[in-house]
Amino acid sequence: LSALALYKSRKVLQGKFTLLRDTRTDGSFLVHHFLSFYLRAGCKVCFVALLQSFSHYNIVAQKLGVSLTAAKERGQLVFLEGLKSCLDLLFGEEEKQSGQPSPLQFISESTSNLKALFDFVRTSLTPAGSDSWKGPVLLVDDLSVLLSLGATPVAVLDFIHYCRVTVCYQLKGNIVVLVHSNEDSEDEENELIVNSLCHHSDLILWVEGLATGFCKDVHGQIKIIRRASLELTAEQDLVQIYQYKIQDKNVTFFARGLSAAVL
Repeated sequence: LSALALYKSRKVLQGKFTLLRDTRTDGSFLVHHFLSFYLRAGCKVCFVALLQSFSHYNIVAQKLGVSLTAAKERGQLVFLEGLKSCLDLLFGEEEKQSGQPSPLQFISESTSNLKALFDFVRTSLTPAGSDSWKGPVLLVDDLSVLLSLGATPVAVLDFIHYCRVTVCYQLKGNIVVLVHSNEDSEDEENELIVNSLCHHSDLILWVEGLATGFCKDVHGQIKIIRRASLELTAEQDLVQIYQYKIQDKNVTFFARGLSAAVL
């Protein structure tokens, strides 16, 4: 997936909130794209990884030509490994190792206050005097996990609001967030978050599984929604729909019904 296809330009935009939404399929390939894209562009990245381990993301990134280990060592990537942090927190190891409160401290508290997580993001992305990175980027995979860990929808939306004010407006950076959704789901809390984020996003990339089921040549469709209406103009949102096939090191996009197998 090229930045050209999404932005019509390889230039890193500033102050944008991008929502990655998946329904009946796995949209994590978009997370890997944005992670490698921003690291290649020289941006400072804070990656709140709640779904997979560091080694998983690093293996995929290496296929895309990026080393997360090297990015961490040079201070370009700040990686929060949610799975490990949760275990360390439950067994009391987190504060022993770092001497600081865990960013996921809310798990062991009676209130679902995500202030510690926000402080982690703000500290990670606030530039130091010697920093030469371009724009700061917050990447979250995936936001729905916070609900599973006990955070309330209000706490999650407050966290995103404060991150947006800090990263997008004050630091002129970007935020990319993945959420899972199912329009037929009875999970009202998750759908509340998804609908709210859709309303406030500058760009929505919505990947969906095929209604007809599995196909080896077409893995799903992606709906690209550019929120022109968010800019308080008279323009309507621009919507483009493509189908895609995920390959080992890249993703092929094509108009609906025009896959190589059909042609």
